[in-house]
Amino acid sequence: MRVCGLIAVILLSIVDLAWPQVDVGSTQSAKLPMYRPVLIGNSPDSLINRIDSAGLMAQGQKDAVIMFSCSVKKDGSIQTVSTYRGTPDSNLLEQEVLKKLSAAANPKMIPAVYNHIMVDAIYYGTVMFSIVDGKPRLRIFSNQEREELTKEADFISPQPFWGGDSKFDGFHYPNPETAPVGVDAFAELEVKVDATGNLQELKLLTEKPPFLGFGSVAFADMKRARFIPAFRNGKPVVATVNIPVYYKAPGF
Repeated sequence: MRVCGLIAVILLSIVDLAWPQVDVGSTQSAKLPMYRPVLIGNSPDSLINRIDSAGLMAQGQKDAVIMFSCSVKKDGSIQTVSTYRGTPDSNLLEQEVLKKLSAAANPKMIPAVYNHIMVDAIYYGTVMFSIVDGKPRLRIFSNQEREELTKEADFISPQPFWGGDSKFDGFHYPNPETAPVGVDAFAELEVKVDATGNLQELKLLTEKPPFLGFGSVAFADMKRARFIPAFRNGKPVVATVNIPVYYKAPGF
């Protein structure tokens, strides 16, 4: 599913420079913070440095935006990836993102931390590509909120995680009784999360197709979650964001 009309902006530099790269294999909890979201990082192998901006421009990619989510394991490896909500003519950018996040590319991210322990979590990001003064510019934001993207704010969305105090275990396709015909589907939830990762409010905003149970299943799954809290300028904050949930028909 693709949603057109997302803003295109003039882009700057690279992502997450305020967060230093860390040893993703470290298990020494005493040295880990209370909370840390999944981060892209800025090492030579990070996503921001893997995407071939010059190659994209050479292939004819114009200004474009693509959103994506991925589940990131506690060792920093990426388990699943989804892309969505691309602007018109963002196919080349989308293919490049998927290629660099594929298992064959062995991508790594800085894993999430909750209560001084590394945990598996879902990362929500937005990749923006533009050509400025004849040169490619790329930036990756750790959120999907249009207002935050417009401001190019240093904001990281809340991230649901597995384990510890969280009962979240992923998003589940509705059972055959509810959805007898396998279809691709979409639900969007609004969540309010406090600065310690507790879910304060949860609303179902939309589901497509309707009346097949995708909204209620997404709501039930998210209700079980605790979160790595949102971060603004490097500090945990209360935040209300929209979280998309995409479903792929079984067997496809």
